[in-house]
Amino acid sequence: MAQAPFGQSQNFSLELLGDLCELYKSIRDGGSTWLASGNFQPINYIILKSANPEYFSLGGDLAHFRECIQLGNKRGLRDYSMQCVDMIYDWSSHLGRQTTTISLVQGRALGGGFEAALASDYLIAEEQSEFGFPEILFGLFPCTGGMSLLARRVGAYQAERMMSNGKIYTAKELKDLGVVDEVCPTGKGTATVEKFIAEHQKHWHARLALQRGRARLSPLNYQELRTVVEEWVEIAMNLGETDLRVMDMLIKMQHARLAS
Repeated sequence: MAQAPFGQSQNFSLELLGDLCELYKSIRDGGSTWLASGNFQPINYIILKSANPEYFSLGGDLAHFRECIQLGNKRGLRDYSMQCVDMIYDWSSHLGRQTTTISLVQGRALGGGFEAALASDYLIAEEQSEFGFPEILFGLFPCTGGMSLLARRVGAYQAERMMSNGKIYTAKELKDLGVVDEVCPTGKGTATVEKFIAEHQKHWHARLALQRGRARLSPLNYQELRTVVEEWVEIAMNLGETDLRVMDMLIKMQHARLAS
C-alpha cells in the first residue's frame, strides 16, 4: 500500500502540484507498481491524506490567482488550472484502472481540496471534517472538475446547488447526501482506512471490476474539464473590485491558517 501525503503545504502550491503530478505519472507509467526491497510490487491501494491534522487542503493558491489577475497573466492562470485538471484526471481516471484510491479527510477540505477528495474512489472523513466550495463568494466557481465529480455522486442539479450556495458542509451531512462514503470518530481515520482495506481486499478482483464498471458508466470528460477552465479563466480575469477585495480577505485568512 502506497500512501501519498499532502506534506506541509495546505493549499495547492505550484511545487505541490508538480510533486503530485510527477507521483501520479510515475505510478501510471509503472503499471501501478512500486519498487520496494528491490522488486516491483503491485499497488492495490493509495491513500491521499494531509500531514496537517486540521486541514486536508485549503484549495487553490489564491495568492497566485490574485497575482495573475493583477498582472493580466491569463496564460499563467490557465496553465495553473490545467495542471490541477491533469492531476485530478490522472487520479480519478487512470489510477483507478488497477488501483483503489481513498481520500482520508481529517479536517477542512475547501475548493480544490474538496475536488481532490472527490476524485478518489472512496472518501472517508473524520466527523470533525468540513467541506465546501467558497469560490462563489468572490464571483468564481470550482474549475478543477467539481461539477463533474459531484454529479457522479449526487446528480448535476444538486452539484450545482452545492457549488453555488457557499455553504460549509459537515462530514455527516455529506454522508447523508451520498458524497462521503464513511464517517468515523475524530482521530480514528487511519484505523478506519485500514479496516476498510481489510474488508475490501477480501474480494478485491470483483470489487475492482465493479469500480471499473462505475468509471465506465460515469467517466470524467477531459474536454469538458478544459472547457470549464477556459470559462473560469475568462471570468477570473474580469472580476470586479468588490470580488477582488473578498479574495484578498480570503488570502489573508488562508495565510493566517498556514502560519498557525
